[in-house]
Amino acid sequence: MDKSNKFSPEVRERAVRMGQEHHRCYPSWWAAVESITPQIGCLPQTLLEWVKHAEVDARTRTRTTTAEAQRIQEL
Repeated sequence: MDKSNKFSPEVRERAVRMGQEHHRCYPSWWAAVESITPQIGCLPQTLLEWVKHAEVDARTRTRTTTAEAQRIQEL
């Protein structure tokens, strides 16, 4: 089983949104992530990766976006 398919896209989006909305209430991103992951059922590292990926796709973090990576694969 592919580990990336364990959580639906809706659950991932909700978890990322929760992290983005609540991270200012904590001293660090890690503290926020650790408080959220028990509700989601994933590891803190997993949620942190989802957050980073969402930031890349939103262009608030510099890297290749998901759409760009798919386009490169197609070419």
